Amino acid sequence: MKNIIKIGVSSCLVGEKVRWNGDHKQDRYVREILGNYFEYVPVCPEMEVGMGVPRETVALYGTLEAPKMISKTTKTDWTERMNHYLRGRINKLTHEDLCGYIFKSKSPSCGIARVPVFSETDRSKARHGAGMFANAFIKTFPLVPIEDEGRLNDAKIRDNFIVRVFSFNRLQKLFSKDFSKGALVAFHTRHKFLLLAHSRNHYTALGKLVANAKSLKPKEIKAEYSRLFMEALTYKSTPKKNTDVLLHMMGFLKKVLTKGEKEDLLTTLEDYRKELLPLIVPVTLIRHQVKKHNIEYLLDQVYLNPHPKELMLRNHV
Repeated sequence: MKNIIKIGVSSCLVGEKVRWNGDHKQDRYVREILGNYFEYVPVCPEMEVGMGVPRETVALYGTLEAPKMISKTTKTDWTERMNHYLRGRINKLTHEDLCGYIFKSKSPSCGIARVPVFSETDRSKARHGAGMFANAFIKTFPLVPIEDEGRLNDAKIRDNFIVRVFSFNRLQKLFSKDFSKGALVAFHTRHKFLLLAHSRNHYTALGKLVANAKSLKPKEIKAEYSRLFMEALTYKSTPKKNTDVLLHMMGFLKKVLTKGEKEDLLTTLEDYRKELLPLIVPVTLIRHQVKKHNIEYLLDQVYLNPHPKELMLRNHV
């Protein structure tokens, strides 16, 4: 059975004509590439709250903590209706098992940052924060990976987001079953090198948590493991971290590699560390040797296959 990974998305990004001017903001990467791997749950707060298409543009005013949504021309106040809508829509999304969300950047509803919130007394002044819907979503689902379509143009940010989405999906599947310390140990073991590539400190903290699992209630360990696991992956992997991980993996191969193979791998790793090669090159070489010599401990490591290879996420320098 195919594993369905559901993620939320701003409706305009997948081609729905819900923008204020009756148009869309279809994003090719979101729709044509990621759409092959995810089942989208499209949301357009402004359309769904009843503003219609076409419509007046709206903006946020007041405070970052409790902004008001007001239309720019007629000054219609949508705040109360939007807050009422948000409570119901967010509640519905709790039943969707979302593993990620891609928001429309800079939108007063969906922007995750850099959305202007204008002063009510001096509208030439503004602070910047999240849109009303995005803010409500983030507060309700703090562990769900989020990004906006603009930031996904950055290869490293895109890689990190996709890694977090697939990892969150595996985490959800682990904890959707009855709690088992054995299953948790196996999960933690499989993710060892992926975690080390992001945060050694978090890997250590998670290891201590797993070791003490019997002394905690299942609900407590699920919550704390999930929090630390997803927090670890927000730390960006770097050439140095990845090189350390791959050298560690080479340690499992030292008895089976020829002198020439070791030298080739070390040269490739050094070129990667200097950012002369993309990560996919040393990873592919290591993965080949792991399969060739059937190194069981490494065959199961998520780090070697964290997402579908067709996404080509490790192909940039």
